[in-house]
Amino acid sequence: MFRLDKRVALVTGAGQGLGAGIALGMARAGADVVLHDLAPAEATEKRIREETGARTRCLTADFSDRAQVDRMVGEALAAMGGLDILVNNAGIILRAPAAVHPDEYWDAVLEVNLTAVFRLCRAVGSHMLERGRGKIVNISSLLAFQGGITVPGYAAAKSGVAQLTKALANEWAAKGINVNAIAPGYMATDNTKALRADEVRSRQILERIPAGRWGTPEDVAGAAVFLASDAANYVHGHVLVVDGGWMGR
Repeated sequence: MFRLDKRVALVTGAGQGLGAGIALGMARAGADVVLHDLAPAEATEKRIREETGARTRCLTADFSDRAQVDRMVGEALAAMGGLDILVNNAGIILRAPAAVHPDEYWDAVLEVNLTAVFRLCRAVGSHMLERGRGKIVNISSLLAFQGGITVPGYAAAKSGVAQLTKALANEWAAKGINVNAIAPGYMATDNTKALRADEVRSRQILERIPAGRWGTPEDVAGAAVFLASDAANYVHGHVLVVDGGWMGR
């Protein structure tokens, strides 16, 4: 029930971090994978081919440009003949105190982290509706539940992703498409380098995580494979928190 054999997954932001881990997890479970990023995700592609032999394709697109979103989806469908799984992982984070948070930061984060997610869901979802099946996994954040500090745009966008997930599930669950989300906790990726380098803040974070460690891309990959598999056929509109116990503290 957890295998993804003969399925094709599109993973955005697959060049590093969570996206690379999720893409590798999909391939290990048997899927072929389209790897999106701003630049070709060649390192991820190489690792997938060496470890699994899965069919891969690297595509690039800047999600701040709406035309590139649509173009990339068309290229993915043409290259692989169809898509069974969409993982919306690509995102950016821009920090500044709310009182001086520039409009450009707000606009950029909302465009990439929320609007592009909707456009990808709409484009790939239309294809899935025609086929009568599909799995969409959106990457949200703990900031769908908490406010964060100096990241108002990011918190708003990730909250929006969680609600978009539920809205799409309401429309598409009866049509063979599962739409769910993952809310990762504190992960050891490039996005958290500054936090991990801050000895005081890092210690405070680790003290609250019952698991006692930062999360890894592999931790999120397992959840993504589950939601993309037949094991999750009756899971719709759910936001799965993968946080080492942070939210339960």
